[in-house]
Amino acid sequence: MNEALHLSEQEWQIVLDCLRRIDYELQHPIDKHSRQLIVDSIKIFLDYSTRFYDRQFITRENANKDVLVRFEKLLDEYFDSGIAARKGLPSVQYFAEQLHFSANYLSDMMRKETGQTTLQCIHNKVIELTKEQIVGTSKTVSEIAYDLGFQYPQHLTRLFKREVGLTPKAYRAQILAAG
Repeated sequence: MNEALHLSEQEWQIVLDCLRRIDYELQHPIDKHSRQLIVDSIKIFLDYSTRFYDRQFITRENANKDVLVRFEKLLDEYFDSGIAARKGLPSVQYFAEQLHFSANYLSDMMRKETGQTTLQCIHNKVIELTKEQIVGTSKTVSEIAYDLGFQYPQHLTRLFKREVGLTPKAYRAQILAAG
């Protein structure tokens, strides 16, 4: 997995220092303060870990943009190739595996880069494709839903209404009335 915490040499020394302090207190519990020192050291270790984890999304911006491009390509291929109709809607886990990340890491990176989670990006693509098919084809909403990988058409209708504010049928009627 490409999910290691990317640390500079100086950051690595900070992490090791935190771990040495914890280890020292565990090996030499000499007084009543040892427990609190261990807890405090663990808190500092976790705070640094969180800082370094968040920082890597900033310092690895170019690498992250490459992942975004690969994600978009995989998302397009999933729907364009008909995999969705055969296997169902893609999951965050599917894309994480394809990109060699954990689902949580991928969603964290997507949120940092796009402001949306991976699932929201998938849903946006589904809405985009639904709109295209509603306007550009005479397919029924059920046919569109099955083509996009929904097991039940009402799930597409519910997602579409939540995101667009109209049902797919009402959206089609509105577009036809305007055109």
